[in-house]
Amino acid sequence: MSETFYTLLPDRAVIRVSGPDRVSFLQGLVSNNIETITADKSGYGALLTPQGKFLFDFFVYQQDEDSLLIECERGENGERAADLFKKLRMYKLRAKVELTDVTDSYDVIAVFGDDALRALSLNTQPGSTGHIANGIKAVDPRLTAIGVRVLLPKNELAEMAAIGASESDVETYHQLRVSLGLPNGSEELEIEKSILLENGFEELGGVDFKKGCYMGQELTARTKYRGLVRKRLLPIKIDGTAPIAGTAIMNGDKEAGIIRSVHGENGLALIRLERISDDAKLNAGDAKITVMVPDWVNLPEASA
Repeated sequence: MSETFYTLLPDRAVIRVSGPDRVSFLQGLVSNNIETITADKSGYGALLTPQGKFLFDFFVYQQDEDSLLIECERGENGERAADLFKKLRMYKLRAKVELTDVTDSYDVIAVFGDDALRALSLNTQPGSTGHIANGIKAVDPRLTAIGVRVLLPKNELAEMAAIGASESDVETYHQLRVSLGLPNGSEELEIEKSILLENGFEELGGVDFKKGCYMGQELTARTKYRGLVRKRLLPIKIDGTAPIAGTAIMNGDKEAGIIRSVHGENGLALIRLERISDDAKLNAGDAKITVMVPDWVNLPEASA
């Protein structure tokens, strides 16, 4: 892929968190270190249940010296963003924080392709951030290979043509995303069930083990330090009739995993690490399944 492409991400919302307590407020809730978010560096993190299970994941950007922007799932009818907004408002208590849904003010755009970072004058560091047309451009904080995320004020799409980007479709972007092993919120993560470390959050910079307390920290830390990760969300190649999300992947008569999403011939699946090996013959329905392990994934040595 030697060009630069862009696509609108319609299933994304933007919430502004402003006020003098904005950083401390989010710091006690979010899995990553909000204190590291600056005009030059954006981040990725999650909000968990008190028991350490997934609720929401999102990107965090600094809008200005008084405001942060949370880019999150919108949901089919806006329900995911509304639920996150309500959850944040519930925890606000006496914090000097103002929450505002500013989704209608922004287009959320993915810019990808080999030349994406050069076209937007960004370096290769995940989270590297700058400004574009009163908006924000940031190398995806999870993985440079997926490209750049742009929050562009409405009616400013001409900026994409100005950087030489060609319009693509969102499905092409998602095929790239799943081939790299990157989850897309509740499309692949089960609400109130999924565990961060089974879904790559440590390697993808979505959790900070040194930041101090946050909601759900205890399970997340215990999972890491006791080596309790037995499953991983991994890319799969599908050869044959594409199964639907939720289909079991079988290794003989034993379940080896569950398909979480399918995009073209690629997908993401939660794989039981002890059930896969180089000679494993995996299938989901009539389709042959091949598990791919991206370079960024660190598997336990016994399962690698």
